[in-house]
Amino acid sequence: MIKLNVPDMTCGHCVKSITSAIQSKYGSASVVCDLASKTVEIEMGPSAKELQDTIQEAGYSSTLS
Repeated sequence: MIKLNVPDMTCGHCVKSITSAIQSKYGSASVVCDLASKTVEIEMGPSAKELQDTIQEAGYSSTLS
């Protein structure tokens, strides 16, 4: 499992955008966003760097948790 901090994630739309971006590129990835803690947990997907690049392409910054 990879856990990323996404400080720019502030609302339900952000959660949907990030989840959609990851799942559109990596359909087998399981994505769990926690808006309160501003974290995204991804299982069975690509590397952390690939995930961070995908989140950045969706307009958000992220760091490894």
